[in-house]
Amino acid sequence: MGLQQFEQRLERLVEGAFAKAFRGVLQPVEIGRRLTREMDLQRAVIVSGILAPNSFEVLLSREDYERFDSFVTVLASELAEAAKQHAEDENYVFLGPVEVTVGWSEELSKSTFSVTSDFVEGDPPPPSWLILANGTRISIEDEPLTIGRLPECAVVINDHNVSRRHAQVFRDGDAIIVADLDSTNGTKVNGQSITQVRLNDGDVIMVGTTRIYFETAREDTPE
Repeated sequence: MGLQQFEQRLERLVEGAFAKAFRGVLQPVEIGRRLTREMDLQRAVIVSGILAPNSFEVLLSREDYERFDSFVTVLASELAEAAKQHAEDENYVFLGPVEVTVGWSEELSKSTFSVTSDFVEGDPPPPSWLILANGTRISIEDEPLTIGRLPECAVVINDHNVSRRHAQVFRDGDAIIVADLDSTNGTKVNGQSITQVRLNDGDVIMVGTTRIYFETAREDTPE
């Protein structure tokens, strides 16, 4: 499924702006196939799952590169997005953000190309916390935090208006997400009812009659 979606995305490009540049020569789909195969070949089993490379260098012949030089940025972006989709379909994990660069080499002849990959660790996400009304700060790590009345919840709220498992806060890449868990009275962020929303520094989560504050370190926050 991942490779099929990968190819469909790139084929749409060929039907549009790329059609003239690639007519009769190298096709973006060929690069996509090679890149996904590179992910599959270089994958490694680690404790947290199956690790795939996240940094890719695509080299073309000089002639091919010059033929569609104005589309290189779009091609790299589409390749990166499709690589993410392939990883999602195959349950791969990454060390950091996916990056694809496209360049050229004098050693390559027309319609030939190479794809190399590497595992590149990204910068750790900024620390973030949930702050309760009594001042308790709960750090948001990799594991989701469930908010509710049950004693086993990570954030236990003694409020009869709060469901046993009311809401959940979790990381999604660099983002922190809060999602309502089909609670009886719903979840609000800054006074607005939500199903799922990305949190920003200073947001106020309301579960029942209880306020929970969200705080995250910003780049300009002194250490």
